[in-house]
Amino acid sequence: MLIEFEDFQMAVSSDVYVSLEFTPNPNTLKYSVNRSLLEKGAANFITQEDAESRSPLAAKLFAVPGICGVMIGKDFVTVTKSDDGDWDVVHKSSSSVIESHLQQNLPVVNESGLQEAHKGGSSEIEQKIRDILDQEIRPAVAMDGGDITFEKFEDGIVYLFLQGSCSGCPSSTATLKVGIETRLKKAIPEVMEVVSV
Repeated sequence: MLIEFEDFQMAVSSDVYVSLEFTPNPNTLKYSVNRSLLEKGAANFITQEDAESRSPLAAKLFAVPGICGVMIGKDFVTVTKSDDGDWDVVHKSSSSVIESHLQQNLPVVNESGLQEAHKGGSSEIEQKIRDILDQEIRPAVAMDGGDITFEKFEDGIVYLFLQGSCSGCPSSTATLKVGIETRLKKAIPEVMEVVSV
């Protein structure tokens, strides 16, 4: 009898749960899942070709009419709708694709699909910027289905790349200037401005 109970527990724990969350970006939805999809960071896809070479899940999502962007985070997926996309089709199809893909235990991102989160050099200032992004900023924006990565630091300007729900979000300018720029200026006197690339 005990073995049957353990088998039942195993079956229940293998169920995939996908829950919809709205983001501050009106063109992006976030799907939280009860699975770890990536160990850390995020994988961003803005073209079908990129998705096909790096992520089986993102490639399937790009096949849904109306999807123009996919980002895979630690335990969530965001999809961005094109201007001519239909939310009913995008939402219903996205949720089904994610659930089916995960239930089949298929790979989410190929090993070659993972890229370094940050670029830029290795100066002390750049490392401080990366540390603040990784420890404070990225976890906060991931809650809204987005990600922000470091591109470079040049002439007092920090260049950041906005992904997922952060890309094209009406409130991203406020987040960038009021939140991130203020935090980086306070921690690193050499930072004069933060801009999006």
